[in-house]
Amino acid sequence: MQRAQVVKLDRGYPLVRCDDGALVRCEHATALVKGEEVRAVIGDFVEVDVPEGHDKGIIASILPRTRAFVRKDPTERALPQVLAANFDRVFVAQPLADVNARRLERELVLAYETGALVTVVLTKADLAEDEAHVAEVRDRVRALVGPDVQTLVVSENDPASVEAVRDLVPRNTTAVLLGKSGVGKSSLVNMLVGSDIQETTPVRDDGKGRHTTVSREMVPIPGGGFMVDMPGVRGLGLWEADAGIGAAFSDVEEIAESCRFRDCRHVDEPGCAVRAAVEAGEISKERFASYRVLKQETADLRERREEARRMRGEKASDRKGGKGRARRKR
Repeated sequence: MQRAQVVKLDRGYPLVRCDDGALVRCEHATALVKGEEVRAVIGDFVEVDVPEGHDKGIIASILPRTRAFVRKDPTERALPQVLAANFDRVFVAQPLADVNARRLERELVLAYETGALVTVVLTKADLAEDEAHVAEVRDRVRALVGPDVQTLVVSENDPASVEAVRDLVPRNTTAVLLGKSGVGKSSLVNMLVGSDIQETTPVRDDGKGRHTTVSREMVPIPGGGFMVDMPGVRGLGLWEADAGIGAAFSDVEEIAESCRFRDCRHVDEPGCAVRAAVEAGEISKERFASYRVLKQETADLRERREEARRMRGEKASDRKGGKGRARRKR
């Protein structure tokens, strides 16, 4: 039995790198997946057995994770789905010319929930109209994400902007690159590596890319750590996201501490400091609407999970230990 790390997941079997450097294709032990869907994800440290005469290694166990990127299963089931594990930073990528503020807020909630360092990367800056456009979008995004989150602008024509990203992935660290299809994640990885290791396709007439990455892989950055380019994640359902929402909307939650009632829902309760801040223009109506949608989504999911738990005859005390509280980090 030897220790290894999952370094690639595609449509086949997981590829792991053993402590001695050997790369081995593996399958999961029957005992590991029997009774429930338990699978190793990209970044997981595992214990692997390579039986003599067997053409694949066998993942016997998954070691405890330092952190994980978790979303709600995109099916209707109220179950968590782990997409990556044991990373140090999450880069949230958005195309500078087409920033989707609502999706960015949701991506930040999921990123904060992991407890990792969080950085926003505005890609494809070379497609911007001019420097004034770049500055306007950058300032707008910085106002949205807050002063505690570093926001970088990356252009293929500006090597220094690529180096700024590389500096945040030093040796012995792993970063996850999150963003929807076509935002330029694969192109960014290619720029960091210095060669076209990730397949990309030409930009469409509307300026948006066509995404081709279908696997998750820990890509080594020369002189640095590893970058995981997550295939375009369409579904971003929240899972146990209260701490992540609190970090992504810290301005709202700080004002909420002044509400008359501790359990204020910010709907029609008297003495609601949050609604007063919205009416005074201190919090935008759009941001407050996003906050309420995300909070309600989390509450609805929690109710569904509790109902499912009651139907199984379980008690809340039967749940396993939770995660640490998310914090705003640079």
